[in-house]
Amino acid sequence: MSHNLSLERGDPMVPLLDETIGDNLHRTVSRLPQREAIVDCSSKRRITFEQLWNDTSELAAALIAHGVRPGDRVGLWSTNRYEWVVVQYATARVGAILVNVNPANRKDELAFVLRQSGMHWLFHGDRFKQTEYAPILDAVRPECPQLVRCVDFNRQWRELLDGPKADHETLAQRSATLRPTDPINIQYTSGTTGFPKGATLTHRNILNNANHMALGLGYSEKDRVCVPVPFYHCFGMVLGTMACAISGACMVIPGEIFNPLDVLKAVQGEWCTSLYGVPTMYRAVLEHPEYDCFDVTSLRTGMMAGSPCPIELMKEVVSRLHMPEIVIGYGMTETSPLSTLSPRDCTLERRCGSVGRSIPQIEISVRDEDNQPVPRGTPGEFCARGYHIMHGYWNDEAATRKAIDADGWMHSGDQATIDDEGFVRITGRLKDLIIRGGENIAPRAVESVLEKHPAVSEAQVIGVPSIRYGEEVMAWIKFRPGMSATEAELIAFSDEQMAAYKRPRYWRFVDSFPLTMSGKIQKYKLREMAIELLALQEAAREKTA
Repeated sequence: MSHNLSLERGDPMVPLLDETIGDNLHRTVSRLPQREAIVDCSSKRRITFEQLWNDTSELAAALIAHGVRPGDRVGLWSTNRYEWVVVQYATARVGAILVNVNPANRKDELAFVLRQSGMHWLFHGDRFKQTEYAPILDAVRPECPQLVRCVDFNRQWRELLDGPKADHETLAQRSATLRPTDPINIQYTSGTTGFPKGATLTHRNILNNANHMALGLGYSEKDRVCVPVPFYHCFGMVLGTMACAISGACMVIPGEIFNPLDVLKAVQGEWCTSLYGVPTMYRAVLEHPEYDCFDVTSLRTGMMAGSPCPIELMKEVVSRLHMPEIVIGYGMTETSPLSTLSPRDCTLERRCGSVGRSIPQIEISVRDEDNQPVPRGTPGEFCARGYHIMHGYWNDEAATRKAIDADGWMHSGDQATIDDEGFVRITGRLKDLIIRGGENIAPRAVESVLEKHPAVSEAQVIGVPSIRYGEEVMAWIKFRPGMSATEAELIAFSDEQMAAYKRPRYWRFVDSFPLTMSGKIQKYKLREMAIELLALQEAAREKTA
């Protein structure tokens, strides 16, 4: 690669895995059958690799017996639990495409995913926090005739496994027909239009990305990895479950949803060597009132990702959580997810001042508006290409062509620079997204909900700085003539239609919006006004430090 232009390639000597997810798991099972694969702290279950293989075989055989074919979409709407992993591997072994559903989804969000993916089966839990799933499912099922079966983990799961199953030979024959390049997973990611797009990933995509993560953190069967990040994200299901299975490390599930006390109990009780999280999670662990009651000295490494990582927080993680080898990663769902990773042995300032360098076997570039690489140190759009680029957006060829150019470069929408040593620094966003505590939120998605309220003429949603979450959601509302609504009324209205993390934290009611000469709303001015109005300058300074 040129030393003058913003082009880099990761280590080409690290071999790629050319196998399916099922074959890869079988290799680990053959090597370490009696090693612990998973500890589920909520259910107090300890699962060996041999038991994981047997449990996924049982479910895979049941799916075949009930007519699930390669390419059928099987959804998973649940918080973190052992059964999540069983479904993940069983669907991969029969060639079904796993559709990850955000546990926080409400009626309209769930209905969209069910319809857009053409989902045939749905595995699900009972609830997410205070939201019960059964009434939501009852409301959306009439709109989704292709959904033939729903399996509740707490009621129908055992019934399914006790029913008809294909024999071992039939399962082996099915698995033998699968190819590493087959699509195996759909993950919905917020688009700037407000309509989620289903990033479709293959065995090859996620297996190799997980492997490069495991290599980057130096994982072996001696490691025990605490994974409090949600499995429905790539962070949890690729860099968590799959990176552990590939390397033989044990994955520790501290709880169904993130709770800092559960994390501390899991790290101490299971003697974890690695811990994952977004900055908000690490801060919550360190600030928990019972933190000093726990021994966390077993930790050595881990990963912080999802939003900018303040250097003061990283210093605390290294010193107080005893994680000198913690790394920073960067990527997106469409890139399986990692494109860059910081070395474990680089300086803390290097790790916090960048998102690392290209992972093995992929190319990265910073490009201008003409799609040409810019000189090193010059800002442009971060792009990547290689084995980790998604198969495409599910049933959306136009969006796929817009995201991946004719030369195979995936355009991130993030502004970045690459320095002389190949380290990448993310300097801003070209696309209109809010990132709150690691969750991507499309402003247009929130605006479209608020504009359904009969009193709202127009809504403009922006992200404002937050020390705790990186960004918070703020809504600027213009009412229809002679009409109005209170903040409480708008909150209640939005709660019925979208996940709680998307709900605006701040509200402002106005008679007009700042406009350009051509009549376009100037959102950057709304953000400047918001920072002043809400006295968030200090948070803004910390975020950009």
